[in-house]
Amino acid sequence: MTGPPGPGRYAPSPTGELHVGNLRTALIAWLSARSRGAEFLMRIEDLDSGRSREKWVDVQLEELKELGIDWDGGLVFQSRRHGLYAEAIETLRGDGLIYECFCTRVEIREAASAPHGELPEGAYPGTCRDLKDEERKARRAEGRPPALRVRADAVRMGFEDVVCGRVESVVDDFVVMRNDGDYAYNLAVAVDDSAQGIGEVVRGADLLETTVRQLWLFDKLGLRAPASYAHVPLMLGDDGARLAKRHGAVTLEERLAGGQPLESLVGELAASVGLCPPGTETTAQDLVEGFSWDRFGAGLDSPGSTGNFVG
Repeated sequence: MTGPPGPGRYAPSPTGELHVGNLRTALIAWLSARSRGAEFLMRIEDLDSGRSREKWVDVQLEELKELGIDWDGGLVFQSRRHGLYAEAIETLRGDGLIYECFCTRVEIREAASAPHGELPEGAYPGTCRDLKDEERKARRAEGRPPALRVRADAVRMGFEDVVCGRVESVVDDFVVMRNDGDYAYNLAVAVDDSAQGIGEVVRGADLLETTVRQLWLFDKLGLRAPASYAHVPLMLGDDGARLAKRHGAVTLEERLAGGQPLESLVGELAASVGLCPPGTETTAQDLVEGFSWDRFGAGLDSPGSTGNFVG
């Protein structure tokens, strides 16, 4: 199967064990890359200093290996790439596209709940966009550390998603550096996807709305964007809620400890998105040759819908 140029990737955050929904997304990303003969890269998204733990890196990588997922080259850790993110912010600042935001979470939530023209529901309305110098000084005197936001000017951007079709949205003034000093997800992902030459991004549908923000960053920073995006369904529990520990055996270790053979689990994950018949026992490697996005989603209600968890 031919596909977009450049490698695929998986980019877990080391905040705990991967659950079967995470593993399914990783499997799909790996299958898509390997089926077209592309490299598959592994990036550790450990920018959240409050939640990321080094111990979970090894745990997650072992889980992926056990599932049959391998990768090319060394690991890339976002926590070791602060210099690249700082350069990107300075580029945006030099172009007049950065401003300080002193809003608290409560203030943002209250402001975002009101209608603001074309901005999507919940978007930041630009409260701090045009603060005067004395206003910024007053907020600093109150002990409010600022986050950094971009001036996106509510531009509309769009892209073709392999799973969800055409996606368009207005880009709000999103955060590129949090008020605790951590670089924000969208900035780091855009910088890293370009630096690593990523050609295809496969990730969960919960990240669909972040893509237009990243496309905006690619444009303003003069960076090469991935050629293809595919936002795959999240796994739900039998109650229709997003998969969580309360749904029972949700990790690889729990499934195997409960007596489920590894080949059965791989088959279950693949069958849940139409990549093999239900009840198939298989390996990740055996699924490569038959992988096709044309087969993806068979049995789901609609593109971008969620696959159910089998407990």
